[in-house]
This record gives sequence, C-alpha cells and structure tokens, in this order.
Amino acid sequence: MKMSSIFKIGLAAIVASVLSTAQAQVPQPKPEKPKKERPEKEKKKWDPAKVKERLKAAFDQRKKRRGDAKKKGHKVYDRKKRGSSAFGKLIRNDAKIKELRESFKAAADKMKGEFDRKALDATDEEKAALREKLAESRKEWHEKMKTHHKEVSKRIKEIREEFKNNRDKVIDGNDPGE
Repeated sequence: MKMSSIFKIGLAAIVASVLSTAQAQVPQPKPEKPKKERPEKEKKKWDPAKVKERLKAAFDQRKKRRGDAKKKGHKVYDRKKRGSSAFGKLIRNDAKIKELRESFKAAADKMKGEFDRKALDATDEEKAALREKLAESRKEWHEKMKTHHKEVSKRIKEIREEFKNNRDKVIDGNDPGE
C-alpha cells in the first residue's frame, strides 16, 4: 500500500507542476502605444496623360544614352547581329568553304532519292528491300558528312594560320635598347 500511495502523491505533484508552468508561460499583453497624429495628405489621382509624357521622356533619354554609348565605342548588342564575330565572317565568306558547302548540299540532294513511303500494300519483301535502301543511303550520307566535315575543318585551320597574330615574334624581334 505504501508504494501505491507514493505513486499517487508523485502523480499529483507532477500534475500540479505542469499546470503551474503552463500558466506561467502565458505572455503578458503589451501596453498600447499612443497614436501619433499625422496631417492628412491629399489623395493623388494619377493622370494618364502625365504618365505617357514621363514614359516618352524616359524612352527618349534611354535612346539618347544608347546612341552616345554607340559613339563612345561601348558594346551595344543587337539581337539580329549577335554571334557574328569577325572570324565567323571570314569563314562564311571564304570561297573554298562556300564551294564545299554547295557541293555537299548537291550531293545530299542527289542521295535523297525517291522512296515511296506510302506503299501500304507492299509485301514484306518489298518493305524489307526499301528499308535496306534507306539504311544504305543513310550510311552513304553519313560518310559524305564525315568527309565534308574534315575538309571544312582543314580549311578553317588554314584560315587561322593565314590570319594568325604574330605578336610574340614581333616582341621577341624588338631590340631592348630601342
């Protein structure tokens, strides 16, 4: 009996301590601050005409600054001309590369051939023969593509050598006493 009475007393003590801590943790309400008197402002209604004028002035100013930047030599990117570097222009305008491109295009057009893809009534043997023709033309096209790519890359290397910057040779060739 003593054990059960000790257990009951301990349980009552735990419940009492929990309730007292729960009440102690409630935050106290903050005191109210006195409200400051503010002068009333006039409600501003926006005028569409004024907004249009301000936008037009801002656009004009931006346009003027952009023109000044072009004059000063800053880079002003144009979406149409983006990615057109000087070396790329050299390659695109090169006569040999244009000739290679035209020859490859002509060869590719010639290889396309006339395949009847709508032959639904064809037998399995005819379909298999057609598949073989397509696979062969694909392989042939792939080989021509590889050779074309090699020729173009060879020509690009030649162009790089032609327009190589020989700055190091010029610097090494200068006499230190000059």
